[in-house]
This record gives sequence, C-alpha cells and structure tokens, in this order.
Amino acid sequence: MNHDPTCPMGRRAAVHALACALLAAATGTLMQPAFGLADAWPAQRPITLIVPYTAGGSVDFAARLVAERLGKRLGQTVVVENAGGAGGVIGVARAVRAAPDGYTLVMAPDSPIAITGLVNPAAVKYDAMTDLVPVGLVNTAPMILAARPGLPVKAMADLVRLAKEQPGKLGYATSGIGTVLHLAMELIKARAGIEVNHVPYRGGAQIVTDLIGDQVDLAMLISVSAAPNVISGRVKGLAVTSGERLPSLPDVPALAESPGFAGFEIVAWTGIFAPAGTPSAIVGKREQQRYARIVKDANIRE
Repeated sequence: MNHDPTCPMGRRAAVHALACALLAAATGTLMQPAFGLADAWPAQRPITLIVPYTAGGSVDFAARLVAERLGKRLGQTVVVENAGGAGGVIGVARAVRAAPDGYTLVMAPDSPIAITGLVNPAAVKYDAMTDLVPVGLVNTAPMILAARPGLPVKAMADLVRLAKEQPGKLGYATSGIGTVLHLAMELIKARAGIEVNHVPYRGGAQIVTDLIGDQVDLAMLISVSAAPNVISGRVKGLAVTSGERLPSLPDVPALAESPGFAGFEIVAWTGIFAPAGTPSAIVGKREQQRYARIVKDANIRE
C-alpha cells in the first residue's frame, strides 16, 4: 500500500497496520478455518451468510458463489442475507450480535473490519479483533477509478487537470465512508493535490447505474464490478490501483504509471468471519482444506 505523508487522513498508518494484521490473521493461524462438525452442526437448520451490502455488488456476487458451493459440501442450505448500510458496518454488527453457534457467518471486506472504526469510530460499536473470528480469506482485488461517459477525460492526467481547473466541482462515488474505496480515493486526491467531493452510496450496484447514466462524475469500484462496464465502453476506466495492469483490462493503466503516482498500489480483500465464541470445532483447522476447496471451486478472482 502507498505511504504518502501528505495524506489528509491522519490515521492512515494505523488503518494500514490494522488492515495488514487482520489480513495476516485471516490467512494465517486464525484462518485455520472453517466449517467443522460440532455436535449436530450443520444439520439443525440453514446457515445464514450475511453480506453487509445491498444485492448486486462484488461482495454479494462472491457470497452467492460461495454459498451455493458451501451448501452442496455441507448438505445444508446457506442463505445469503443482505444487510446494507453504513459502509458495511450494519451487517457486520448484526453478525457480531448473532449466537456463536456456526449458523451465522458474515462475508466482509477490509473496510468494515479494519478501516471504518479508525476513520469513523462513532459509527462502529464493535471491535473486530475481539468480537469476530476470521474463518478464511475469499479474495483480494484491485480497484478501478472509473468516469462517467460524458466526462471530458480519457486518462488520469486529464482528470487531474480538470479537477484543478474546477476545484470542488467534481464528485466521486464509493460504497460508503471509511471503506477501502474511500481511503484509496483520498490517497489519490492527496497525491494529485486535487479536491473532489465524496458521494457515499449504500452499495456498488447503484453506483454503476448512476455512473453509466452520467449522474455521478467518478467512481472508485472493485475491479469485478467495474471491468465489464469498462470493457463494454459504458464507463471510462482511468486507472487500476494494482501495481500492474490487469490482464482483463490491458488498455487501462495502473495508477503507478501516471505522473506523480510512482509506487502507488492498494488492493481490497474480503474474508468470512464468525461471531467470537463460535466453537473451535466449527472454526477449526480440520475443515480449512474443505473451505479452501470451496473458494477455489467458486473461481473468485480479481
């Protein structure tokens, strides 16, 4: 992740440190994962997989793939429950309050787990380090800065020039305050020395609709949400936040290729978590291989 000392978000370093710690936990000893056979679990009733965003976005898409395959593996229905709002905080809080019996899980990205509580602490009433148990890493993905079709820009240099000509006139959409998308764009603004107004949404699906319809100037989107619309020409892809271009979007430069952004790289991650206190036989090492196969079978990529 980029370390720009001019970033106006004073807790950026702490955000990064916590995000890395949680990601390491999710992929390391705490990840040693998933769905064991504690007592009669999971035969008693369907499992609820909470998605802390509205339907149609990238997290929802990944959750539905995992839920389908997990249900087949376990011989039990896995129900996806969308609980959007507050940048994912509402859905994660619902999981935190759930009974720790293995019948409630949450698929959440880094934002409501590791970032929002530091950027907007008044909005977060849980401590992800103690109130949740990491079950497993689902994917990592770069983001794409996209522009509406009618915006007179074709590249990052054009956007920077336009934003400096019209300070505070442009708006950019993300799925909420304190999300990794918000953080990424604030880093871009700091690097470029531009002022672009944040327009928070409840989820990615409506952002894409409004971007295509010229209702919002810019959007920072997870690559899986943005790529099809960039490829079809319905929106303009200005840059990706990975260190290199994506194979699926060879004509969209990495942000690091643009003047003033050398070394810039930031990616999002998504994991599955259970309420703290869930039995270790359910969130246990023996079932980690089963979970890893589920994610591999779902073919969830950037």
